[in-house]
Amino acid sequence: MKTKVQLRNVSKKYTLYRTNAEKLKTMFTPKKLKDQRDFYALKNVSLDIFEGETIGVVGINGSGKSTISNILASVIPPTTGEMNIHGETSLIAINVGLNNNLSGYDNIELKCLMHGFSKKGITELIPKIAAFADIGDFIDQPVKSYSSGMKSRLGFAISAHTNPDILIVDEALSVGDRTFYQKCRDKIDEFKAQNKTIIFISHSIGEIKNISDRVLWLHNGEVRSFGEKTAVVKEYEDYIKWFNQLSKEEKDTHKQQLREERAIFEDAPAVAQHKKNKSSLVFWGQLGVCLTAFLVASYFLVVPSLMAALGENNDQDTKQNKDVETSQLENGSRR
Repeated sequence: MKTKVQLRNVSKKYTLYRTNAEKLKTMFTPKKLKDQRDFYALKNVSLDIFEGETIGVVGINGSGKSTISNILASVIPPTTGEMNIHGETSLIAINVGLNNNLSGYDNIELKCLMHGFSKKGITELIPKIAAFADIGDFIDQPVKSYSSGMKSRLGFAISAHTNPDILIVDEALSVGDRTFYQKCRDKIDEFKAQNKTIIFISHSIGEIKNISDRVLWLHNGEVRSFGEKTAVVKEYEDYIKWFNQLSKEEKDTHKQQLREERAIFEDAPAVAQHKKNKSSLVFWGQLGVCLTAFLVASYFLVVPSLMAALGENNDQDTKQNKDVETSQLENGSRR
């Protein structure tokens, strides 16, 4: 079987800042701040997805499902690890990939251009996409005026007609009505018949069971289980059942434990006071250098323009004075 997606120890790390000032300070100093926290949205994810497979992805909120879909679609890069994608991907997710300030029509044209379609091809596709989305006159209105269901309709319609090799569906069917849901299911079945690779992310266990060939369970940013769908779904359902039996206090404690496992607290070691002061001096020195460079650049950019403008004004004044003198001489001659 041909491998379409291969991940090896892929991680996505975010740094958590308490204030904007703290974030700004890290731009000018190479050292980490005291109590700076790093948060792993994904940690050491390794998997292989083969051509023609439909992979269901399950996990509680915050488990890393949307992060992995965005990485696979190249919306965001991984922090570490190796990723090999063989084919063109298309992500369908609520509020992802659509320009809110453009109309639905313009979004269709823009997305098709990004996928390499010719003007003629786009002209042929637009009526088909508009008919599939079935949002009526809203196709000519800005996307920011759409409901979440309308955005999902348009996003799915565009992705379904741009013929991707790998289709990534991230909760996009959860906001549509039953009629549109069935239309999307039929399109997914059509893709499956064409041996396309589909990654389907959903909280609906029923959908996961019906659509998927294998299931990936992400838990706390890591792969908890990946394999035959019946076995993985049972593991996940057992965990959900266990969690729901906990008291409110036990649930809160469990959630806090999960957060602490993903957040890395890297406190700076205790150092002498003069070293702290030195670090502070380095920071302000770097800031001063940047400000000085900005002022110097501004001087060389702005001053020549001002001098040129003043020169033009002086030339105009000189010309006006000459005109006045000439006029006075002519008047004197007439007298």
